[in-house]
Amino acid sequence: MKLRPLADRVIVKRVESETKTASGIVIPDNAAEKPDQGEGLAVGPGKRNDKGELAALTVKVGDRVLFGKYSGQTVKVDGDELLVMKEDDLFAVVETK
Repeated sequence: MKLRPLADRVIVKRVESETKTASGIVIPDNAAEKPDQGEGLAVGPGKRNDKGELAALTVKVGDRVLFGKYSGQTVKVDGDELLVMKEDDLFAVVETK
């Protein structure tokens, strides 16, 4: 199945966090927190402003993004758990040097 988000929505797949601490302690799945980073899999065309013009999104497919732990709507697609959220729910794009 393929998803195409509407308006200013972004489809994000959570990036799994480390399951081991710096000191080597393994964290079990049920004790681990939900990751607050993800990768943008699809982005909508943008949102219409007051003049009716389409304002494109600043997030692109493949961007690594930060979001709140409880942001977005969770959906399952082909066994993968994805998040659908508005661009406003994203905090930042993680840029690598």
